[in-house]
Amino acid sequence: MTEGTHSPLSKRARETPPSGIRRFFELAEEMDDIVSLGVGEPDFSAPWAARSAAIDSLERGRTSYTANRGRKDLRERIAEHVTRYDLSYEPDEEILVTAGASEAVDLAMRALVDPGDTVAVPQPSYISYGPTVTFAGGEALPVQTRAENDFVLTYEDLERAGAADAETLVLCYPNNPTGAVMTREELTEVAEFAREHDLVVLSDEIYAALRYEDEHVSIATLPGMRERTVVFNGFSKAYAMTGMRLGYALGPAEIIDAMNRIHQYTMLSAPTTAQFAAIEALESCDDAVEEMRQEFDRRRKFVISRFNELGMDCFEAKGAFYVFPKCPPGWEDDEAFAEALIREKRVALVPGRVFGEGGNGHLRVSYASGMSELKEALNRIESFVESN
Repeated sequence: MTEGTHSPLSKRARETPPSGIRRFFELAEEMDDIVSLGVGEPDFSAPWAARSAAIDSLERGRTSYTANRGRKDLRERIAEHVTRYDLSYEPDEEILVTAGASEAVDLAMRALVDPGDTVAVPQPSYISYGPTVTFAGGEALPVQTRAENDFVLTYEDLERAGAADAETLVLCYPNNPTGAVMTREELTEVAEFAREHDLVVLSDEIYAALRYEDEHVSIATLPGMRERTVVFNGFSKAYAMTGMRLGYALGPAEIIDAMNRIHQYTMLSAPTTAQFAAIEALESCDDAVEEMRQEFDRRRKFVISRFNELGMDCFEAKGAFYVFPKCPPGWEDDEAFAEALIREKRVALVPGRVFGEGGNGHLRVSYASGMSELKEALNRIESFVESN
């Protein structure tokens, strides 16, 4: 644009910052011998049975659109699958298959949020929630969780932030970026707050299958919550199907119907090939998921132990595949630490501040990389800490 020319971009587009994670990926792309612990993507391939089903669907020429809501047989299998979390949804009216869980979150925001509405977003949290609130015309209200409480969301956190005046609450447990989980008792407090103040809850449970010490609990199973909760899940994380872009939403028929109407005009239907892969994944890949979970758990224990040895205080994350250690003594600026580390030792981490103010002074570390990469990265971090 020439000087003085009016920008054609919308105010929302102009004011939406680029992803804070991308800056460190771009730095890494310019360097050789990089070990990246910044990507939230399993190093495994999707289970062979799921890949084989995708290939078979292509060989059979099954490349047409599906129903807007997703294939009926997939929705039926999703309904059966989520019963393991004590969730019960009707496939024809209460389930929507989407192009990744991220699309499901965006659809829910646009279906539920009017201009000027307030959406309470606990922090640290996944970086997309705030922008999707903005794109829907709403205002994101940060709700700070605390390191001393292992980043669990509490009734007091919500009250302190003024969430009683919000219309909607986002929940993400197991959590990205911290790896925190919430017990049934802890979720009961949040559910009480939501009922008292008539909040709709958007519960991102994409990491539900990746808990390491107890079973996942969905807030939608608590009294009075099913009718005011939309649950998101998908196939990217537990099934290592990130590139297939397939997720789903579970919720009250009225909300799912509204989300589907928006979906019809924007995406039309989720990727067909991925849907065939997902059907097979749900039918026969539980053992593969459990093998990956056990390997993630092994890596989790190693990474937490190493960071604590280095004096980088790291609480015991019990879900997803992230840990959230503090910067070492003498480093208060997490962004400065991450930039110095990548330049001096070629290790890429993500500064905690990217995920909201509550992440200041912390680093998101993904242990979705292989054990050899994790060992090399931690050795380099140890060398950096000792020399600085």
